[in-house]
Amino acid sequence: MKTLKQLLADKRQPLAIVAPGDTIFHALSVMAQHEVGAVLVLDGEQLVGILSERDYARKIILHGKTSKETLVREIMSDRVAYVTPSASIEECMALMTEKRFRHLPVLDESGAVIGMLSIGDMVKETICDQKFMIDQLERYIAG
Repeated sequence: MKTLKQLLADKRQPLAIVAPGDTIFHALSVMAQHEVGAVLVLDGEQLVGILSERDYARKIILHGKTSKETLVREIMSDRVAYVTPSASIEECMALMTEKRFRHLPVLDESGAVIGMLSIGDMVKETICDQKFMIDQLERYIAG
């Protein structure tokens, strides 16, 4: 199975990032541009939160707020779970399942953001690994 570092390198997509003072409308535009369901919220280089489509649905639409007038800092999740590149894919999946979220930032040892993984990334890699194992077992049995 790949390491998180390999998995992040394969993504080749720039990170979707917004600032706490940006509007929700801007954050949604960034999500659409990057075709992702969440954006990292950085204050300079410091990770201060994460904003997901779920946050938007539950904290804007259901509360009658508008995305053009509400700032990211007002509804972002500011208690962000994260992993370092040394974590395994199994550990990431367990954390995401236990905490019930779909996006997980990856920070280096100094606290700098180096990527973000989605539950889709985790499932895709797990399926790939299982297919490889099945192929190996079929070759062993046939051989």
